[in-house]
Amino acid sequence: MLPTLELLQASLNQGDTTSEALTAQALARIDDRHGEGSRAFTQVYHEQALASARASDMLRSAGLARSPLEGLPVSVKDLFDVAGQVTWSGSAVLRDAPPATGHAVIVHRLLASGAVLVGKTNMTEFAFSGLGINPHYGTPSSPWDRGTGRIPGGSSSGAGVAVADGMSVLSIGTDTGGSVRIPAAFCGLTGFKPTARRVPTTGAFPLSGSLDSIGPLAASVSCCATVDAILSGEPAATAAPPRIEHLRLAVAGNTVLDGADETVRSAFDRAIQALRKAGAQLEMLDLPEFDQLADINRQGGFVCAEAWAIHRELLGRAQAGYDPRVASRILRGRDISAADYIDLLRTRQRWIASVEQRLAPFDALLLPTAPVVPPAIEALRAPDEAYFSANGLILRNPTLINFLDGCALSLPCHAQGEAPVGLMVAGPAMRDAHILSVGRTIEAELANALG
Repeated sequence: MLPTLELLQASLNQGDTTSEALTAQALARIDDRHGEGSRAFTQVYHEQALASARASDMLRSAGLARSPLEGLPVSVKDLFDVAGQVTWSGSAVLRDAPPATGHAVIVHRLLASGAVLVGKTNMTEFAFSGLGINPHYGTPSSPWDRGTGRIPGGSSSGAGVAVADGMSVLSIGTDTGGSVRIPAAFCGLTGFKPTARRVPTTGAFPLSGSLDSIGPLAASVSCCATVDAILSGEPAATAAPPRIEHLRLAVAGNTVLDGADETVRSAFDRAIQALRKAGAQLEMLDLPEFDQLADINRQGGFVCAEAWAIHRELLGRAQAGYDPRVASRILRGRDISAADYIDLLRTRQRWIASVEQRLAPFDALLLPTAPVVPPAIEALRAPDEAYFSANGLILRNPTLINFLDGCALSLPCHAQGEAPVGLMVAGPAMRDAHILSVGRTIEAELANALG
């Protein structure tokens, strides 16, 4: 079990450890040549992190703690600007770009909260895949079945592995189609995708301005709620979570289990039965809109259209340096016309209104985060057909919530020792506080039921 922010702060306050000790331990794990650090991180800030940790310890000794993140080692995805550092975005073509002149907004907020930044985590190039494979900087493996070597999920691949392996207490990723929730699910963590507009994206290299959101991967729902409050600049929620018997939960009845493997089906069913037994009101809910989304996005959707607008100049002069699988998806955006894009905007608004109407009576929607357990890295490294098939399947469920402009948690719902499976707890836009509160209740019930 990973320590929560609350437990770590208690240890710091009681003098059982120090920020310098925690930071040194995180850096040692990153540097361990037998571990995943060289693949999970693209940049490591040894001296700066230890100096920040010592400063935090001095403040604490004077009775000053800036936030619940005070003195804790954290990491950020390698598409966030850190002043004085080059933002690579998981790509080789940006290695020689000018250093950032300032921090991304979320980096500034983390540092102002007293968090200790240990480094930047690896990612799928330009955040354009749900698998986490990176041909430039390597692919860290999921903590499950390291003997085989399984994908960590993407695009925030290093973020998931960094937290799972204790190389940072939490990590910040981005989520355009599941890129926080998928690595959370595949690494046995909790991840939160907020309503996109709540967390500023200034200083983050974009993939799709219509869909990009920024959220944490951490040890628990409460940890994610704490970090979300800091990232969004909003007050932390103080209300007690609802009782399980007061929850009315919708279980997605179509699309989301298509192509699912038996491990995911079994874990998802056990979780649903555990919540029902605990007293939650669960109802199967068919959402025909979910069946429509693949056709709506048949030309590539917002991601391809907006990625092409961002990359067309860079691709024109440096395409040979791109991951070919990323470049091919971006290039699909060339064929999307302005009329197509406007039609997509209008279709999305109608789609959102229809889904929100169906979800209105419920506290949350439940579905598997990904319909399969993490595939082996080697099985996806060479054949394009296997890569794109797995990518589409793994992105499918999370993408539904991004298109909804909603918010969602991914919670572990597997029993100890089993392959990692994520349970998604989702809701419409601006229901973030409620989803986090509901998630705390569900997390507690699953912990009791599954051990």
